[in-house]
Amino acid sequence: MQASNFNIIGLNDKQVLAAREKYGQNQLNFKKEHGLLKGLKSLVKEPMLILLVGAAVIYFISGDSGDGIFMLSALILVSAISLYQDSRSRNALEKLKSFTQPQCKVIRNGEVIAINSEGLVVGDSLMVEEGTAIAADGTIAHSNDFSVNESILTGESFAVDKNKTSTDNLIYLGTTVASGLAIATVTAIGNATKLGQIGKRLESIHEEKTPLELQINNFVKKMVIAGAIVFLIVWAVNYFQSYNVLDSLLKALTLAMSILPEEIPVAFTTFMALGAWRLLKLGIVVKQMKTVETLGSATVICTDKTGTITENKMSLAKFYLLESNKISAPENITTQGEKTFIRLAMFASEPIPFDPMEIALHNVYAKENAADEKLQYKMIHEYPLEGKPPMMTHIFENDSGKRIIACKGAPEALMNVANLTKLEKQQIQDAIEVMTSDGYRVLAVGEANFSGNNFPATQQEFKFVFKGIAAFYDPPKENIAKVLDNFYTAGIKVKIITGDNAATTSAIAKQIGFRGYEKSITGDELMKLADADLKETVNNTHIFSRMFPDAKLKIINALKANNEIVAMTGDGVNDGPALKAAHIGIAMGKKGTEIAKQAASLILVDDDLSKMVDAIAMGRKIYTNLKKAIQYIISIHIPIILTVFVPLALGWLYPNIFSPVHVIFFELIMGPTCSIIYENEPMEKNTMQQKPRPFSTTFFNLKELATSILQGLIITAGTLTCYQYAVQQG
Repeated sequence: MQASNFNIIGLNDKQVLAAREKYGQNQLNFKKEHGLLKGLKSLVKEPMLILLVGAAVIYFISGDSGDGIFMLSALILVSAISLYQDSRSRNALEKLKSFTQPQCKVIRNGEVIAINSEGLVVGDSLMVEEGTAIAADGTIAHSNDFSVNESILTGESFAVDKNKTSTDNLIYLGTTVASGLAIATVTAIGNATKLGQIGKRLESIHEEKTPLELQINNFVKKMVIAGAIVFLIVWAVNYFQSYNVLDSLLKALTLAMSILPEEIPVAFTTFMALGAWRLLKLGIVVKQMKTVETLGSATVICTDKTGTITENKMSLAKFYLLESNKISAPENITTQGEKTFIRLAMFASEPIPFDPMEIALHNVYAKENAADEKLQYKMIHEYPLEGKPPMMTHIFENDSGKRIIACKGAPEALMNVANLTKLEKQQIQDAIEVMTSDGYRVLAVGEANFSGNNFPATQQEFKFVFKGIAAFYDPPKENIAKVLDNFYTAGIKVKIITGDNAATTSAIAKQIGFRGYEKSITGDELMKLADADLKETVNNTHIFSRMFPDAKLKIINALKANNEIVAMTGDGVNDGPALKAAHIGIAMGKKGTEIAKQAASLILVDDDLSKMVDAIAMGRKIYTNLKKAIQYIISIHIPIILTVFVPLALGWLYPNIFSPVHVIFFELIMGPTCSIIYENEPMEKNTMQQKPRPFSTTFFNLKELATSILQGLIITAGTLTCYQYAVQQG
């Protein structure tokens, strides 16, 4: 992409290398605790480790050095397994972090290119635009109606206007662009930035524990308390019977060790971390571990249309001129009025377009005009896309003072501010109906005249002339019909939430076999509903058109109020609140803004919704396998506990069936079995034909654990029967 509009060349390759050599990478480097040391600290606090040390000490004191050495060997082996599993999980998470590195645009060698933000160097010409996170500190060299949200530094949520001539012409790492566009010369990177000096870290946000994680922690805590109580009781009873301190301690330790289900939290952490790693290999970046658990419970997916259901490859298919009341094709531009319309639509777009529709307009203009007229004009004022429905306006001026004031936006927005007769309004509506029935996305184009530099506070104050409508076609993705069918088969409802109009969205929805394409509601209509009506409407409606941030957020909250587990896709800065509110916020990796990616809990690297089918299947598989692992752990722990406890309680002649050596041997078998074998279990065949499980479902109730308890009791009965028979036989 050429940067000629700004007359900025940027650094060349040699200058970039020299700057990187001098100033280093654009990274925030803070003192972090070594992963191994952190793992060791966590290990020392483990109750099982404390019991192992105690058992080894007792064996050595009693002169049984063989069992003592075995216990120490087991201690080392258990520690090694725990550290390996911790390292495996930590490495998976670190790999995920490397895939969430934001990108930024820079001008180098006269070209606008996208690079990872870590690759920025001092002296770079950094281009930032609405919705992007600023990747370094810099001084503004060029701007168009540019404002920044600096709340991360100042705590103030309002946007701050900036330009190169103002006293505050600096931008800072970590802040976000609220509106407009700017090019800044990078002055500081990494720890040398203002954010780096303050020492704040975006990744230090505390992640809340999930319901299942809390259930596991509570269960383990209860077992630890039970183990401690049983330890004291068994030790006291045995001591007062035998007055043998060491033997009583060994019996008490054996039972306490058998009670502790320390494999459960290890299995949970391993399943979640490796699940996230497997999702990454599918092209899904998981930013929060709780998302892995939630995926299998999703009941509703709210998706946008452009770029998710469609290809996001816009082409100008038709255009309508009001003055001739005629719909034409861009391949047959002949009249001056048609050429003027295309020129005006191009000037209403960004000088360096990044929106697919704007790119399409620039391409058609370039095809029709050998001489690039826009090089003669400079943008002197800009009104960013805003309003309900939205519109935007650009004001250009050349050296002789000639001005072009061009706007584009939703047809309703321009019709509201243009002076139109009743007949003209009807003609426009008829044209819109014809074009949207074919699935075309429509934008109105207008122009205005204004002299002087005291521009109106809002673009709606201009006296616009409605020129016509540009109709774009964005074809549906080839696989989208199959994706929808997979969602429906899995019992998941799909809803389209889009800023486009209802007719276009319904036409595309009908083409792809979307259920419920016949009924839709607009954002304005939705906002007027009472809470009870809203909950019913969001349940029965599947297409939501002309949506804006507040309306999107209201839909998500209403679905949650209906006890739905909501996944939502989004790519723009305006999707941030709804993405944050959804149980599963899904940002697009290619077309998503950094703000959307920050708000989301996972990122689809290739913008492919079919990956969500894989993600949900993975979530269901992980839950099922974790359930199997925990049921296995409990079914084995029950016979261990009872085989130790029953002989002691009944006063059998030879009560020491198990010693700590035997118990730790079982632990060495169970740990790897849970975290390796069960984690690799293939998905059951009917997993994606079942309805989503309720999010409140727990393993830890009698109904779920009945089979495990029964298995444990049967194993116990068999073991004790064999033991008694062997004792009686001598």
